[in-house]
Amino acid sequence: MEIQSNRALGSALNTACSMFGDALALTGTDSALTYAMLGHEAERVSSALHTAGIIPNEPVHVHVSNHPLDIAALLGVWNAGGVVVPVHRTTPAAVAAKVLDKTRARLLIDMQASTSTSSSASVVSMIATASPPDRPLLHKAAFIIFTSGSTGTPKGVVVSHDAFYGKIQQIDSLLKFQPNENTLLVLNITFSFGLWISLLTLLRGGTLVMAEKFDPVTFLQSLVDNKINRVGMVPTMMRVLFSDPGLASKIDRVVSQNTLRQILIGGESLGHSLAATIRQRFSDTDLIDIYGLTETATCDFFSFPEDYAKYPGCIGRPSPNVGFRIVDAYDAVVPAGALGELQIRSPYLMSGYLDEPDLTTAALSDGWLKTGDLARTVSDSVVELMGRSKEIISRGGNKVTPGELEQLLCSHPDISAAMAVGLADAVLGERIHVLVVPRTGVCLEISALKKYLESRLEKFKQPDTYYLSDALPLGRTGKADRGQLKMMIQSGAIVSAAAGILASAAT
Repeated sequence: MEIQSNRALGSALNTACSMFGDALALTGTDSALTYAMLGHEAERVSSALHTAGIIPNEPVHVHVSNHPLDIAALLGVWNAGGVVVPVHRTTPAAVAAKVLDKTRARLLIDMQASTSTSSSASVVSMIATASPPDRPLLHKAAFIIFTSGSTGTPKGVVVSHDAFYGKIQQIDSLLKFQPNENTLLVLNITFSFGLWISLLTLLRGGTLVMAEKFDPVTFLQSLVDNKINRVGMVPTMMRVLFSDPGLASKIDRVVSQNTLRQILIGGESLGHSLAATIRQRFSDTDLIDIYGLTETATCDFFSFPEDYAKYPGCIGRPSPNVGFRIVDAYDAVVPAGALGELQIRSPYLMSGYLDEPDLTTAALSDGWLKTGDLARTVSDSVVELMGRSKEIISRGGNKVTPGELEQLLCSHPDISAAMAVGLADAVLGERIHVLVVPRTGVCLEISALKKYLESRLEKFKQPDTYYLSDALPLGRTGKADRGQLKMMIQSGAIVSAAAGILASAAT
Protein backbone atom coordinates (compact mmCIF):
# COMPACT_ATOMS: atom_id res chain seq x y z
CA MET A 1 0.00 0.00 0.00
CA GLU A 2 1.44 3.35 -1.00
CA ILE A 3 2.09 5.76 1.85
CA GLN A 4 0.07 8.93 1.60
CA SER A 5 2.42 11.73 2.60
CA ASN A 6 2.06 15.44 3.19
CA ARG A 7 -1.49 15.25 4.51
CA ALA A 8 -3.07 18.62 5.39
CA LEU A 9 -0.87 19.82 8.26
CA GLY A 10 2.29 18.37 6.73
CA SER A 11 1.54 19.78 3.30
CA ALA A 12 0.79 23.22 4.72
CA LEU A 13 3.94 23.25 6.84
CA ASN A 14 6.08 22.10 3.89
CA THR A 15 4.66 25.00 1.88
CA ALA A 16 5.63 27.39 4.67
CA CYS A 17 9.18 25.98 4.71
CA SER A 18 9.51 26.67 0.98
CA MET A 19 7.84 30.08 1.12
CA PHE A 20 9.76 31.52 4.07
CA GLY A 21 13.10 29.78 3.41
CA ASP A 22 15.84 31.71 5.20
CA ALA A 23 13.55 33.38 7.75
CA LEU A 24 13.94 32.27 11.37
CA ALA A 25 11.30 29.67 12.18
CA LEU A 26 12.23 28.31 15.59
CA THR A 27 14.57 29.23 18.39
CA GLY A 28 15.17 27.59 21.74
CA THR A 29 17.60 27.45 24.63
CA ASP A 30 20.54 26.21 22.59
CA SER A 31 19.48 25.98 18.96
CA ALA A 32 17.61 27.70 16.15
CA LEU A 33 16.20 26.67 12.78
CA THR A 34 15.31 28.63 9.69
CA TYR A 35 12.32 27.43 7.68
CA ALA A 36 14.66 25.81 5.17
CA MET A 37 16.53 24.02 7.97
CA LEU A 38 13.21 22.88 9.45
CA GLY A 39 12.29 21.31 6.12
CA HIS A 40 15.73 19.66 5.85
CA GLU A 41 15.50 18.13 9.34
CA ALA A 42 11.99 16.89 8.60
CA GLU A 43 13.35 15.15 5.48
CA ARG A 44 15.94 13.42 7.69
CA VAL A 45 13.15 12.13 9.93
CA SER A 46 11.00 11.02 7.02
CA SER A 47 13.92 9.20 5.41
CA ALA A 48 14.73 7.39 8.63
CA LEU A 49 11.11 6.30 9.04
CA HIS A 50 10.99 4.94 5.50
CA THR A 51 14.21 3.04 6.17
CA ALA A 52 12.60 1.62 9.31
CA GLY A 53 9.68 0.39 7.21
CA ILE A 54 6.90 2.64 8.43
CA ILE A 55 3.45 1.57 7.26
CA PRO A 56 0.55 3.92 6.38
CA ASN A 57 -1.16 5.55 9.37
CA GLU A 58 1.30 3.99 11.82
CA PRO A 59 1.48 5.68 15.25
CA VAL A 60 4.96 7.02 16.01
CA HIS A 61 5.99 8.13 19.46
CA VAL A 62 7.78 11.49 19.36
CA HIS A 63 9.72 12.68 22.40
CA VAL A 64 9.19 16.40 22.92
CA SER A 65 10.17 19.09 25.43
CA ASN A 66 9.75 22.35 23.48
CA HIS A 67 12.95 21.94 21.51
CA PRO A 68 13.09 23.35 17.93
CA LEU A 69 13.93 19.94 16.47
CA ASP A 70 10.76 18.50 18.02
CA ILE A 71 8.72 20.37 15.42
CA ALA A 72 10.88 18.87 12.68
CA ALA A 73 10.03 15.45 14.11
CA LEU A 74 6.30 16.14 13.83
CA LEU A 75 6.64 17.24 10.22
CA GLY A 76 8.83 14.27 9.37
CA VAL A 77 6.27 11.82 10.74
CA TRP A 78 3.48 13.39 8.70
CA ASN A 79 5.59 13.41 5.55
CA ALA A 80 6.27 9.71 6.05
CA GLY A 81 2.55 8.98 6.40
CA GLY A 82 2.57 8.36 10.14
CA VAL A 83 0.51 9.59 13.10
CA VAL A 84 2.23 11.67 15.80
CA VAL A 85 2.02 10.55 19.44
CA PRO A 86 3.70 13.35 21.43
CA VAL A 87 5.30 12.10 24.66
CA HIS A 88 7.19 14.44 26.98
CA ARG A 89 10.80 13.48 27.62
CA THR A 90 10.29 13.65 31.39
CA THR A 91 7.29 11.29 31.37
CA PRO A 92 7.81 8.56 34.01
CA ALA A 93 8.57 5.16 32.52
CA ALA A 94 5.40 3.65 34.00
CA VAL A 95 3.22 6.30 32.32
CA ALA A 96 5.05 5.98 29.01
CA ALA A 97 4.50 2.22 29.20
CA LYS A 98 0.74 2.76 29.54
CA VAL A 99 0.76 4.97 26.45
CA LEU A 100 2.79 2.41 24.54
CA ASP A 101 0.39 -0.33 25.60
CA LYS A 102 -2.44 1.70 24.07
CA THR A 103 -0.73 2.72 20.82
CA ARG A 104 1.20 -0.53 20.26
CA ALA A 105 3.75 1.61 18.44
CA ARG A 106 7.12 0.22 17.40
CA LEU A 107 8.84 3.46 16.34
CA LEU A 108 10.17 6.28 18.51
CA ILE A 109 11.76 9.56 17.43
CA ASP A 110 13.91 11.66 19.74
CA MET A 111 15.67 14.40 17.81
CA GLN A 112 17.67 15.58 20.80
CA ALA A 113 19.18 12.15 21.16
CA SER A 114 20.26 12.26 17.52
CA THR A 115 21.91 15.70 17.45
CA SER A 116 25.37 14.26 18.03
CA THR A 117 25.34 12.61 14.60
CA SER A 118 23.92 13.40 11.19
CA SER A 119 23.08 9.75 10.52
CA SER A 120 19.42 9.31 9.62
CA ALA A 121 19.44 5.89 11.29
CA SER A 122 20.02 7.50 14.69
CA VAL A 123 16.78 9.45 14.49
CA VAL A 124 14.50 6.43 14.90
CA SER A 125 14.51 3.86 17.69
CA MET A 126 12.64 0.55 17.62
CA ILE A 127 10.59 0.20 20.82
CA ALA A 128 8.72 -2.93 19.72
CA THR A 129 9.11 -5.58 17.06
CA ALA A 130 5.55 -6.24 15.93
CA SER A 131 3.84 -3.81 13.59
CA PRO A 132 0.72 -2.21 15.09
CA PRO A 133 -2.65 -3.30 13.70
CA ASP A 134 -4.36 -1.35 10.97
CA ARG A 135 -6.99 0.82 12.64
CA PRO A 136 -9.53 2.64 10.46
CA LEU A 137 -9.74 5.29 13.18
CA LEU A 138 -6.15 6.32 12.39
CA HIS A 139 -6.71 6.80 8.66
CA LYS A 140 -5.98 10.48 7.94
CA ALA A 141 -5.12 11.06 11.63
CA ALA A 142 -2.59 13.72 12.61
CA PHE A 143 -2.27 13.13 16.36
CA ILE A 144 -3.04 10.79 19.19
CA ILE A 145 -3.06 13.07 22.23
CA PHE A 146 -3.33 11.36 25.61
CA THR A 147 -5.49 12.73 28.40
CA SER A 148 -6.33 11.44 31.89
CA GLY A 149 -8.80 8.58 31.98
CA SER A 150 -11.43 8.07 34.65
CA THR A 151 -10.39 4.43 35.04
CA GLY A 152 -6.72 5.25 35.58
CA THR A 153 -5.78 4.32 32.01
CA PRO A 154 -4.91 7.25 29.73
CA LYS A 155 -7.30 7.96 26.84
CA GLY A 156 -5.86 8.45 23.38
CA VAL A 157 -7.75 11.21 21.58
CA VAL A 158 -7.42 10.72 17.83
CA VAL A 159 -7.51 14.02 15.93
CA SER A 160 -7.54 14.04 12.13
CA HIS A 161 -5.54 16.32 9.84
CA ASP A 162 -8.74 17.82 8.48
CA ALA A 163 -10.10 18.58 11.95
CA PHE A 164 -6.95 20.17 13.37
CA TYR A 165 -6.01 22.08 10.24
CA GLY A 166 -9.60 23.21 9.79
CA LYS A 167 -9.74 24.48 13.36
CA ILE A 168 -6.40 26.28 12.97
CA GLN A 169 -7.75 28.16 9.97
CA GLN A 170 -10.82 29.25 11.94
CA ILE A 171 -8.64 30.32 14.86
CA ASP A 172 -6.54 32.45 12.54
CA SER A 173 -9.64 34.13 11.11
CA LEU A 174 -10.14 35.52 14.63
CA LEU A 175 -6.58 36.03 15.91
CA LYS A 176 -4.91 37.02 12.61
CA PHE A 177 -1.36 35.68 12.96
CA GLN A 178 1.11 37.60 10.75
CA PRO A 179 4.50 36.98 9.10
CA ASN A 180 7.49 38.26 11.08
CA GLU A 181 5.61 38.10 14.38
CA ASN A 182 7.27 36.46 17.38
CA THR A 183 5.31 33.96 19.49
CA LEU A 184 6.59 32.77 22.86
CA LEU A 185 5.77 29.14 23.62
CA VAL A 186 5.71 28.14 27.30
CA LEU A 187 2.97 25.53 26.86
CA ASN A 188 3.96 21.91 26.35
CA ILE A 189 3.45 20.54 22.86
CA THR A 190 2.09 17.33 24.32
CA PHE A 191 -1.15 19.34 24.66
CA SER A 192 -3.36 20.68 21.89
CA PHE A 193 -3.10 24.31 23.08
CA GLY A 194 0.68 24.24 22.69
CA LEU A 195 0.44 22.42 19.37
CA TRP A 196 -1.96 24.76 17.58
CA ILE A 197 -0.22 27.95 18.68
CA SER A 198 3.10 26.51 17.47
CA LEU A 199 1.80 25.33 14.11
CA LEU A 200 -0.20 28.46 13.39
CA THR A 201 2.82 30.67 14.08
CA LEU A 202 4.85 28.67 11.57
CA LEU A 203 2.14 28.37 8.94
CA ARG A 204 1.93 32.16 8.85
CA GLY A 205 5.67 32.78 8.66
CA GLY A 206 6.33 33.88 12.23
CA THR A 207 9.09 32.92 14.65
CA LEU A 208 8.34 30.52 17.49
CA VAL A 209 10.46 31.15 20.59
CA MET A 210 10.37 27.91 22.58
CA ALA A 211 10.84 27.74 26.36
CA GLU A 212 11.32 24.29 27.84
CA LYS A 213 9.66 25.31 31.10
CA PHE A 214 7.91 28.28 32.66
CA ASP A 215 10.16 30.33 34.91
CA PRO A 216 8.71 33.77 35.83
CA VAL A 217 11.96 35.75 35.59
CA THR A 218 13.12 34.06 32.38
CA PHE A 219 9.63 34.37 30.92
CA LEU A 220 9.42 38.14 31.44
CA GLN A 221 12.97 38.64 30.17
CA SER A 222 12.18 36.64 27.05
CA LEU A 223 9.12 38.80 26.32
CA VAL A 224 11.47 41.80 26.22
CA ASP A 225 14.59 40.32 24.62
CA ASN A 226 12.69 38.57 21.82
CA LYS A 227 10.18 41.39 21.30
CA ILE A 228 7.34 38.93 21.66
CA ASN A 229 4.05 39.82 19.96
CA ARG A 230 1.96 36.93 21.25
CA VAL A 231 2.06 34.38 24.06
CA GLY A 232 -0.17 31.47 25.03
CA MET A 233 -0.56 30.78 28.74
CA VAL A 234 -2.67 29.11 31.40
CA PRO A 235 -4.05 31.31 34.22
CA THR A 236 -1.76 29.67 36.78
CA MET A 237 1.25 31.23 35.08
CA MET A 238 -0.25 34.69 35.47
CA ARG A 239 -1.08 34.02 39.12
CA VAL A 240 2.57 33.16 39.69
CA LEU A 241 3.68 36.45 38.07
CA PHE A 242 1.37 38.55 40.21
CA SER A 243 2.06 36.67 43.44
CA ASP A 244 5.68 37.90 43.55
CA PRO A 245 5.97 41.68 44.19
CA GLY A 246 9.59 41.49 43.13
CA LEU A 247 8.50 40.92 39.53
CA ALA A 248 6.58 44.21 39.26
CA SER A 249 9.46 46.14 37.68
CA LYS A 250 10.05 43.37 35.13
CA ILE A 251 6.37 43.43 34.19
CA ASP A 252 6.68 47.20 33.76
CA ARG A 253 9.54 46.66 31.29
CA VAL A 254 7.34 44.39 29.20
CA VAL A 255 4.51 46.93 29.23
CA SER A 256 6.75 49.87 28.37
CA GLN A 257 8.27 48.04 25.39
CA ASN A 258 4.74 47.82 23.94
CA THR A 259 5.35 44.90 21.54
CA LEU A 260 3.11 42.30 23.21
CA ARG A 261 -0.06 42.32 21.12
CA GLN A 262 -1.99 39.32 22.46
CA ILE A 263 -2.11 37.20 25.59
CA LEU A 264 -4.00 34.01 24.75
CA ILE A 265 -5.15 32.27 27.90
CA GLY A 266 -6.98 29.00 28.47
CA GLY A 267 -6.84 25.53 29.95
CA GLU A 268 -8.65 26.47 33.15
CA SER A 269 -11.07 29.06 34.47
CA LEU A 270 -9.64 32.58 34.28
CA GLY A 271 -11.80 34.16 36.98
CA HIS A 272 -13.00 37.75 37.30
CA SER A 273 -10.25 39.01 39.61
CA LEU A 274 -7.30 37.60 37.67
CA ALA A 275 -8.77 38.78 34.35
CA ALA A 276 -9.18 42.31 35.73
CA THR A 277 -5.61 42.33 37.07
CA ILE A 278 -4.14 41.18 33.75
CA ARG A 279 -6.09 43.79 31.82
CA GLN A 280 -5.00 46.50 34.21
CA ARG A 281 -1.29 45.59 34.22
CA PHE A 282 -1.08 44.81 30.48
CA SER A 283 -3.41 47.61 29.45
CA ASP A 284 -2.20 47.86 25.83
CA THR A 285 -2.33 44.09 25.22
CA ASP A 286 -5.45 42.19 24.18
CA LEU A 287 -6.30 39.49 26.71
CA ILE A 288 -8.21 36.75 24.88
CA ASP A 289 -9.77 33.98 26.95
CA ILE A 290 -10.14 30.67 25.12
CA TYR A 291 -12.21 27.60 25.95
CA GLY A 292 -11.94 24.21 24.28
CA LEU A 293 -11.13 20.54 24.72
CA THR A 294 -8.66 18.14 23.17
CA GLU A 295 -11.68 16.22 21.86
CA THR A 296 -12.89 19.30 19.95
CA ALA A 297 -9.46 20.33 18.56
CA THR A 298 -9.60 23.16 21.17
CA CYS A 299 -10.66 26.80 20.83
CA ASP A 300 -14.45 26.44 20.72
CA PHE A 301 -15.18 29.76 22.47
CA PHE A 302 -13.34 33.08 22.51
CA SER A 303 -13.84 35.98 24.88
CA PHE A 304 -12.44 39.13 23.27
CA PRO A 305 -11.82 42.46 25.00
CA GLU A 306 -14.91 44.10 23.50
CA ASP A 307 -17.12 41.53 25.23
CA TYR A 308 -15.40 41.50 28.59
CA ALA A 309 -16.91 44.68 30.01
CA LYS A 310 -20.42 43.52 29.19
CA TYR A 311 -19.96 39.85 30.00
CA PRO A 312 -17.17 39.56 32.62
CA GLY A 313 -16.11 36.04 33.43
CA CYS A 314 -17.83 34.42 30.44
CA ILE A 315 -16.05 32.12 28.00
CA GLY A 316 -17.44 34.24 25.19
CA ARG A 317 -18.86 33.33 21.81
CA PRO A 318 -18.38 30.19 19.71
CA SER A 319 -15.67 30.19 17.07
CA PRO A 320 -16.67 29.80 13.39
CA ASN A 321 -18.49 26.56 12.49
CA VAL A 322 -18.86 25.59 16.16
CA GLY A 323 -22.35 24.92 17.43
CA PHE A 324 -23.32 24.50 21.07
CA ARG A 325 -26.30 23.56 23.17
CA ILE A 326 -26.98 23.43 26.90
CA VAL A 327 -28.98 20.41 27.99
CA ASP A 328 -30.43 18.67 31.03
CA ALA A 329 -29.67 15.12 32.21
CA TYR A 330 -31.84 13.73 29.41
CA ASP A 331 -30.11 15.77 26.66
CA ALA A 332 -33.12 18.05 26.30
CA VAL A 333 -32.21 21.69 25.63
CA VAL A 334 -32.83 23.84 28.71
CA PRO A 335 -34.49 27.30 28.57
CA ALA A 336 -32.26 30.31 27.92
CA GLY A 337 -30.30 31.21 31.04
CA ALA A 338 -30.94 27.87 32.74
CA LEU A 339 -28.11 25.68 34.00
CA GLY A 340 -27.16 22.53 32.09
CA GLU A 341 -24.32 20.64 30.47
CA LEU A 342 -22.49 22.35 27.63
CA GLN A 343 -22.32 20.20 24.50
CA ILE A 344 -20.45 21.05 21.29
CA ARG A 345 -20.80 20.04 17.64
CA SER A 346 -18.48 21.01 14.78
CA PRO A 347 -16.54 19.55 11.83
CA TYR A 348 -13.46 19.56 14.10
CA LEU A 349 -14.43 16.92 16.66
CA MET A 350 -12.09 14.04 17.43
CA SER A 351 -12.28 10.91 15.33
CA GLY A 352 -12.66 9.00 18.59
CA TYR A 353 -10.73 7.47 21.48
CA LEU A 354 -8.08 5.00 20.35
CA ASP A 355 -9.41 1.41 20.61
CA GLU A 356 -12.22 2.64 22.90
CA PRO A 357 -15.43 2.49 20.80
CA ASP A 358 -17.69 2.30 23.87
CA LEU A 359 -15.97 5.30 25.45
CA THR A 360 -16.27 7.20 22.18
CA THR A 361 -19.98 6.44 21.97
CA ALA A 362 -20.49 7.52 25.60
CA ALA A 363 -18.74 10.85 24.93
CA LEU A 364 -21.23 11.78 22.21
CA SER A 365 -24.96 12.39 22.08
CA ASP A 366 -26.38 12.41 18.56
CA GLY A 367 -23.18 13.98 17.24
CA TRP A 368 -22.78 16.42 20.16
CA LEU A 369 -19.63 16.16 22.29
CA LYS A 370 -20.43 16.10 26.01
CA THR A 371 -18.01 18.50 27.67
CA GLY A 372 -18.95 17.64 31.26
CA ASP A 373 -19.00 21.38 32.03
CA LEU A 374 -22.03 23.08 33.53
CA ALA A 375 -22.96 26.32 31.78
CA ARG A 376 -25.71 28.81 30.99
CA THR A 377 -26.30 31.36 28.27
CA VAL A 378 -26.18 35.04 29.17
CA SER A 379 -27.20 36.13 25.67
CA ASP A 380 -28.00 34.33 22.43
CA SER A 381 -24.38 33.41 21.80
CA VAL A 382 -22.44 34.21 24.99
CA VAL A 383 -21.83 31.38 27.45
CA GLU A 384 -20.83 31.39 31.11
CA LEU A 385 -19.34 28.31 32.79
CA MET A 386 -20.85 27.48 36.17
CA GLY A 387 -18.79 24.47 37.25
CA ARG A 388 -18.03 20.91 36.27
CA SER A 389 -20.35 17.96 36.21
CA LYS A 390 -17.33 15.68 36.12
CA GLU A 391 -14.94 15.53 39.07
CA ILE A 392 -11.92 16.65 37.05
CA ILE A 393 -9.22 18.59 38.91
CA SER A 394 -7.63 21.48 37.00
CA ARG A 395 -4.20 22.04 38.55
CA GLY A 396 -2.16 24.72 36.84
CA GLY A 397 -4.20 24.23 33.67
CA ASN A 398 -3.48 20.50 33.62
CA LYS A 399 -6.47 18.17 33.90
CA VAL A 400 -6.22 15.41 36.52
CA THR A 401 -8.86 12.73 36.98
CA PRO A 402 -9.37 11.69 40.64
CA GLY A 403 -9.97 8.09 39.61
CA GLU A 404 -6.51 7.84 38.07
CA LEU A 405 -4.86 8.99 41.30
CA GLU A 406 -7.02 6.79 43.47
CA GLN A 407 -6.31 3.69 41.44
CA LEU A 408 -2.58 4.28 41.57
CA LEU A 409 -2.62 5.00 45.32
CA CYS A 410 -4.59 1.81 45.96
CA SER A 411 -1.99 -0.18 44.04
CA HIS A 412 0.43 0.56 46.92
CA PRO A 413 0.62 -2.56 49.12
CA ASP A 414 0.08 -0.57 52.33
CA ILE A 415 -3.03 1.36 51.21
CA SER A 416 -6.54 -0.07 51.32
CA ALA A 417 -8.49 2.94 50.01
CA ALA A 418 -7.92 6.48 48.74
CA MET A 419 -9.89 9.52 47.62
CA ALA A 420 -8.68 12.56 45.67
CA VAL A 421 -10.31 15.99 45.35
CA GLY A 422 -9.36 19.40 44.03
CA LEU A 423 -9.68 22.52 46.17
CA ALA A 424 -9.38 26.13 45.08
CA ASP A 425 -5.91 27.65 45.21
CA ALA A 426 -4.86 31.25 44.62
CA VAL A 427 -1.89 30.30 42.42
CA LEU A 428 -2.63 26.96 40.75
CA GLY A 429 -6.39 27.33 40.44
CA GLU A 430 -6.81 24.02 42.26
CA ARG A 431 -4.50 21.85 44.34
CA ILE A 432 -4.75 18.10 44.72
CA HIS A 433 -5.75 16.76 48.15
CA VAL A 434 -5.78 13.01 48.83
CA LEU A 435 -7.17 11.03 51.73
CA VAL A 436 -5.39 7.74 52.35
CA VAL A 437 -6.69 4.76 54.34
CA PRO A 438 -3.73 2.54 55.32
CA ARG A 439 -4.05 -1.19 55.68
CA THR A 440 -4.42 -2.44 59.22
CA GLY A 441 -1.20 -2.69 61.18
CA VAL A 442 1.12 -0.78 58.83
CA CYS A 443 3.09 2.44 59.07
CA LEU A 444 3.14 4.57 55.95
CA GLU A 445 5.77 7.25 55.44
CA ILE A 446 5.01 10.35 53.35
CA SER A 447 8.47 10.31 51.79
CA ALA A 448 8.08 6.68 50.73
CA LEU A 449 4.61 7.30 49.29
CA LYS A 450 5.83 10.35 47.36
CA LYS A 451 8.71 8.35 45.92
CA TYR A 452 6.29 5.60 44.93
CA LEU A 453 4.14 8.10 43.01
CA GLU A 454 7.06 10.00 41.44
CA SER A 455 8.12 6.96 39.43
CA ARG A 456 4.59 6.27 38.23
CA LEU A 457 2.91 9.65 37.76
CA GLU A 458 3.63 12.91 35.93
CA LYS A 459 4.80 15.74 38.15
CA PHE A 460 1.68 17.87 37.69
CA LYS A 461 -0.47 15.01 38.99
CA GLN A 462 1.44 14.62 42.27
CA PRO A 463 -0.78 15.31 45.33
CA ASP A 464 -0.15 18.56 47.18
CA THR A 465 -1.60 17.52 50.55
CA TYR A 466 -2.15 14.15 52.23
CA TYR A 467 -4.71 13.21 54.87
CA LEU A 468 -5.13 10.07 56.96
CA SER A 469 -8.27 8.27 58.04
CA ASP A 470 -9.42 4.78 58.92
CA ALA A 471 -12.25 5.02 56.36
CA LEU A 472 -13.40 7.09 53.41
CA PRO A 473 -16.08 9.73 54.17
CA LEU A 474 -19.59 8.61 53.28
CA GLY A 475 -22.52 10.60 51.95
CA ARG A 476 -26.18 10.25 52.79
CA THR A 477 -26.51 7.28 50.44
CA GLY A 478 -23.75 5.40 52.25
CA LYS A 479 -21.37 5.74 49.31
CA ALA A 480 -17.91 7.28 49.43
CA ASP A 481 -18.47 11.02 48.91
CA ARG A 482 -15.97 13.53 47.50
CA GLY A 483 -18.14 16.46 48.50
CA GLN A 484 -18.02 15.30 52.11
CA LEU A 485 -14.22 15.14 51.97
CA LYS A 486 -14.06 18.68 50.59
CA MET A 487 -16.27 19.92 53.43
CA MET A 488 -14.12 18.14 56.02
CA ILE A 489 -10.95 19.75 54.66
CA GLN A 490 -12.43 23.24 54.33
CA SER A 491 -13.96 23.16 57.82
CA GLY A 492 -10.78 21.88 59.45
CA ALA A 493 -12.50 18.67 60.55
CA ILE A 494 -9.54 16.77 59.09
CA VAL A 495 -5.91 17.85 59.40
CA SER A 496 -3.17 17.24 56.86
CA ALA A 497 -0.60 14.58 57.65
CA ALA A 498 2.42 16.85 57.74
CA ALA A 499 4.63 14.60 59.83
CA GLY A 500 7.14 12.17 58.39
CA ILE A 501 4.93 9.19 59.19
CA LEU A 502 1.51 9.26 57.61
CA ALA A 503 -0.04 6.49 59.60
CA SER A 504 0.33 3.82 62.18
CA ALA A 505 -2.94 2.00 61.97
CA ALA A 506 -4.14 -0.07 64.88
CA THR A 507 -3.74 -3.81 64.67
